This record gives sequence, structure tokens and C-alpha cells, in this order.
Amino acid sequence: MTYEELMQKAIEVSKNSYSPYSKFAVGACLETVNGKIYTGCNFENSSFGMTICAERNAVGSAIADGEQKIKAIAIYSPNQDNCAPCGACRQVLHEFCDRDEDVAIILKNGNELKIYTLAQLLPESFNL
Repeated sequence: MTYEELMQKAIEVSKNSYSPYSKFAVGACLETVNGKIYTGCNFENSSFGMTICAERNAVGSAIADGEQKIKAIAIYSPNQDNCAPCGACRQVLHEFCDRDEDVAIILKNGNELKIYTLAQLLPESFNL
């Protein structure tokens, strides 16, 4: 899939966000190294710590389907341009790639797509 197609799916799935507390909807669409596509949206809970980000929701769907290597992920929020993943999501993305330099993080800034590598967004990532 192209980055534009991944972003379009992220935009579509952001409409399914369950965010009654923050009113901050987010959608994510990821592609695995095997070319499979998974989407996720954020969903909140009145116990705020139980909230799940769109990125981790998409990663969980990929893992449940047996995929463990991420190639790219598009992230979109109608509330904010250039909606980058939180620190927890960056670390989760790191867990499921061979090299942070190989994972494309696709963000929407106005009418433009901005492409980062995971290495740019998570320098000196944590490893065991």
C-alpha cells in the first residue's frame, strides 16, 4: 500500500474512536513486512489508565493474527495536525520491528504527509 492509502484508512478508522472524555479521536493503520494491513482507533475508559491508543490497538490486531514485524504505520487525528505517537506507543512499535530505521511513521500535516522513521522519534530505544 502507498503511504497515502495507509493514511486514508487511518482517517476512516478515526471516525470509530471512542473518546467521550478527551474528545481526542485517533486512527492508525499499519502495514506489516508481509504486506498485511491492520487498523485501530483509540478507546477510552472512565478509569483513564485503561485507555488504549490507536497505534497499540492496531499492533494488537496484527499480533492476534500472527504478524510480528511492522513496516509502516499511519496515524491521524482530526483534532491535531502531525499527531505523533505517545512514548508508550513508540516503545511498543520498537518491540515489533527488526530495525527502528526501517519503520515509517506517517503523519498528516495539513494536506501534506510527513514521514519519519521510528529511530527519529525514539532515539536510544530501550532494549533487553
